[in-house]
Amino acid sequence: MRRTSYEQMNCSIASALDVVGEPWTLLIVRDAFYGVRRFDDFQENLGIARNVLTARLKKLVEAGIFRKTAYRQRPLRHEYRLTDKGAALFTVIVGLKQWGDRFGVASKNGKPMDLVDRADGKPLDPVLIDALSGRRLELTNVRAVAGPGAVQATRDFFDRLTLNRSATR
Repeated sequence: MRRTSYEQMNCSIASALDVVGEPWTLLIVRDAFYGVRRFDDFQENLGIARNVLTARLKKLVEAGIFRKTAYRQRPLRHEYRLTDKGAALFTVIVGLKQWGDRFGVASKNGKPMDLVDRADGKPLDPVLIDALSGRRLELTNVRAVAGPGAVQATRDFFDRLTLNRSATR
């Protein structure tokens, strides 16, 4: 079932949700990060209906998140490998994991999964940092402003926010 598209919104988050915002999609990508590549393995691990998985994988291939390659000719079987575009969703998955570790029901007895360094196996504690300054990014030290791709309505929105902030100080 197709929901309304966010295509008309001048918003990077909305355009990302057009690709990965449907139920199951990020769980499929998560499993790909774990190393799952084959349809039957996705289906078994997620317990997702085959028709839903087929539709999601097709959309992810069309969006350039996965590339579909044959691994057997008779019968023809495919696997789904993350592209660079798909691999770039890693930070999104890690961010959702961290939020779930803190607030999710699944973590009430401790984190269901940890991230460790591939080289030495030591636990990792990811943080979001600014690449230029090296500073940790948190809600309290950043604010959103209109970017170079903002349409006039978006610029007006951020201008109103700035005016409202100034008026409440």
